Amino acid sequence: MILVAQVSDTHFDLGTRNAERAERVMAYLAELRRRPDAILVTGDITDSGEPEQYAEARVALDADIPVYTLPGNHDDRAAFRTTLLGEAASTAPINHAHRVGDLTVALLDSSVPGEPGGRLSEETYDWLRGVLLAAPADAPILLALHHPPAHLFSPVVDEISLAEPEKLAEVVAADERIVGVVTGHAHSAAATTFAGRPLLIAPSTASVLGGEWELELPHRVMDYAPDPAVALHVIEENHRITTHFRNVAMDGWIGVQPS
Repeated sequence: MILVAQVSDTHFDLGTRNAERAERVMAYLAELRRRPDAILVTGDITDSGEPEQYAEARVALDADIPVYTLPGNHDDRAAFRTTLLGEAASTAPINHAHRVGDLTVALLDSSVPGEPGGRLSEETYDWLRGVLLAAPADAPILLALHHPPAHLFSPVVDEISLAEPEKLAEVVAADERIVGVVTGHAHSAAATTFAGRPLLIAPSTASVLGGEWELELPHRVMDYAPDPAVALHVIEENHRITTHFRNVAMDGWIGVQPS
C-alpha cells in the first residue's frame, strides 16, 4: 500500500498559534508507526502570501518525508516560488507532478491571483494532459488542488469553489487510472464523488468552517476551538483509495480513559 498524508490550510501568519498547530501535525505524522510515503500540503499555506510567512512555513513543514506543496487563494505565486520552492519568481501556475512508489501525484494550481475563487487555466490543463500521457499505463494517479470542484453545502466555500468544474470532470472521467481527487479550501473534512471518483476534502490545521446547518452568517462562521486535523489516504494495490481523517490533539496522546 501507499500512504499519503494531506495537510491543508495552515495559514502561517507569523503568529505562534497556527505555526504550533502545523508543527504538531507534522510531528504526529513523523511519529506514526507506518510513516507516510509523502505529505501533500494543499494550499493556503500562508495567510497573506508574505515572504516571511513562507519562511516560517518552510521551517515548520521541513521533514525527512517528501513534502509537496501547492498554492491556494491566500498564497502568492512569486513569493511561494522564491521562498518555499527556491525557484525564480514567476506568476505562472505552480503545477508539478511526483512519483510516490507507483503512484503519480499531480498537483494543480487552481489559484487565481487576487481572487478567492479557483480556476484551472488552459496552461494547467495542457500540463495535466502531458502528465497523464507520460504516466505508466497500469499505475494509479491522484490529483490534488486547492479549490473543491463540487458543491459542499457551505455558504462560504461554495461561493468561491472551482469554476467550470465540468472541464476537470471530463479529464477525470476519461482516465480510469485516476483513483481520486483531493482538495483543501473548505476548512472541513468532507467526502463525496466527482466524475465517478472519490473527492476527498482535507480539514484545516488552523480552524473549522461549518456547513449551512451550522453557520449563522455573518456571525459564528469560523471555529478556532477544535484541534488541528489531517487526512490520511491509503492507496491499495488494486488502486482502491481509503481515507481516514484524524484529529491531532495539541496535548498529545492519552492512552487511558479519563475517570
